[in-house]
Amino acid sequence: MSIRHGLLALLEHGPRYGSQLRTEFEARTGATWPLNVGQVYTTLNRLERDGMVAQDGEDEAGHALYVITDAGRRELMSWFEAPVDRTSPPRDELSIKLAMAIGAPGVDIREVIQAQRHHTVKAMQDYTRLKAQALAALEGRGSGRERDDVAWLLVLEQLIFQTEAEARWLDHCESRLIRLSATAERRAQAPAQATAPVQATGRSEASTPSRATGPTGPIGRARRG
Repeated sequence: MSIRHGLLALLEHGPRYGSQLRTEFEARTGATWPLNVGQVYTTLNRLERDGMVAQDGEDEAGHALYVITDAGRRELMSWFEAPVDRTSPPRDELSIKLAMAIGAPGVDIREVIQAQRHHTVKAMQDYTRLKAQALAALEGRGSGRERDDVAWLLVLEQLIFQTEAEARWLDHCESRLIRLSATAERRAQAPAQATAPVQATGRSEASTPSRATGPTGPIGRARRG
């Protein structure tokens, strides 16, 4: 998540002070990624250092106002136009957890998957309920906050798609582990089955006459006849 670009996008609508930016950011994203005022002002200071925002007086209550500069607008447009880079995906705690759970002493990875699946399904249900509320608010609102409602709706739908994909991935992980376990069991049983005749008779398979070529096989009997 790029807080700096989010703040630049909000400043594009006019001068804002720190806590106002935080409130509008959370309203636009439904507080999915909550910010504190310290984060906002730290980011504003860095943006001011980089020449992307500037202070522009105070409001009537004495809050320092920030405005976006031309450099900030260029940076914002570059962010909007460029695709999100996936060559270095962000660290995903669930993927790391499952990777480390494989072979970990005393850990049943299927239980880890089941616990996560339960949480993921519940989150999906919660997001779906919030989506219904967002749709109802969007349809019933007259004016003023439609933009925030639409933004929140899009965020919610992304979260729903994300949790649906996670649930499918967990199902896939469980199926993969079951198949790999079955393959390992077959490989473990194969040597025992191959050596079973030797253990039963005390003779190697090589010392046993072949039915095809031995003197008592079908071909041998045909020659004697």
